[in-house]
Amino acid sequence: MKQDMIVILDLGSTDNTRLAREIRAVGVYSEIYPHDITAEELKKLPNVKGVIINGGPNHIVDGVRIDVLPEIYEAGYPVMAAGHEPAACEYSVTEWPEDEETRVSLVREFVFDTCHAQANWNMTNFIADQVELIRSQVGDKKVLLALSGGVDSSVVAALLIKAIGKQLTCVHVNHGLMRKGESESVIDVFKHQLDANLVYVDAVDRFLGKLAGVADPEQKRKIIGAEFIRVFEEEARKLEGIEFLAQGTIYPDIVESGTKTAKMVKSHHNVGGLPEDLQFQLVEPLRQLFKDEVRACGVELGLPAEMVYRQPFPGPGLGVRCLGAITKERLEAVRESDAILREEFANAGLDKTVWQYFTVVPDFKSVGVRDNARCFDYPVILRAVNTIDAMSASIEQIDYAVLLKIADRILKEVKNVNRVCYDLSPKPTATIEWE
Repeated sequence: MKQDMIVILDLGSTDNTRLAREIRAVGVYSEIYPHDITAEELKKLPNVKGVIINGGPNHIVDGVRIDVLPEIYEAGYPVMAAGHEPAACEYSVTEWPEDEETRVSLVREFVFDTCHAQANWNMTNFIADQVELIRSQVGDKKVLLALSGGVDSSVVAALLIKAIGKQLTCVHVNHGLMRKGESESVIDVFKHQLDANLVYVDAVDRFLGKLAGVADPEQKRKIIGAEFIRVFEEEARKLEGIEFLAQGTIYPDIVESGTKTAKMVKSHHNVGGLPEDLQFQLVEPLRQLFKDEVRACGVELGLPAEMVYRQPFPGPGLGVRCLGAITKERLEAVRESDAILREEFANAGLDKTVWQYFTVVPDFKSVGVRDNARCFDYPVILRAVNTIDAMSASIEQIDYAVLLKIADRILKEVKNVNRVCYDLSPKPTATIEWE
């Protein structure tokens, strides 16, 4: 990175990502590092202009206090110690104000007046840096990319095409957990419209066989992630010169998969599910971007709006929306109900205003009535949320008439279903996905 950087040292604060985003929002790059980084390691980071030590409750993480980190001061950087409960330390601690305007003003003052950082963080500079870094890392070798067709993998594909062109081979794996019409859409856009090197792999039976009887969500994610890698390894052996695996890992994936100072929320297939004997070097150019920054990068790269603003879809696909052990009847219920939800959201114009929306089918049944007889079927749960960075999310208030229409269609058109519910849980405390 050639841009100036403000380092945030994490001592367990819950607002590290918010702080990083606020610094980036004023045009200065910021990264979060663990509390036990040494002054020597800090000096090796490029273009550091200042350090913010961001404290958790009482500024304690695993028994370590910020007043025992004097070597950070010995590095010739400006330092601000910040938290919510100022403690007795050898230096002053700035208490973070709850008022957003005051907090941003405080950040700007430190970043520009104290650190004299330049506002040179933008997508044009980011892309130029990443193109240079990718070319330096890859050289004349070839790269394999898992292309789901979602925002993250699509932006990675565009960035790699810009950097290395035909050295990139995209592999789309149909694991049987895709949304209705998803694979067909990926083939049309990337092979026929963007002229990418695209390999299509039908691995439906293989994945569903591996997942048979597996109910634990973490185990499902890791099975899907590991099997993905195995498929790529097999495809790579059919090609020549593949030494790198590209992934659409973004910053929320890293945070939610666990850090030194934050407990794991859930592992992501591209973070927690990689096998230890991976045969490739990883290329992850988006791993420090938040979701809105990924979209901005896609716009800068010239991707079509319908692709850049497409709603997110998890790597494990419908496998984490068919709760518990996956069965074909519940998987089909998820797929069909999701297609109805997406169609009706588009009809109502909600596809342009709602960040993510999907259906979930749990692994329990309830009593209902169908054709004047008792039935014992599954519920479908609708979820629709809005967010900026995927670190928190609010519930979308859908017009009641739209909800009734969606429910009516699902109950009439989807087999093995007799109830429709709407999830009103924000993130936190819930996650966006159910698993």
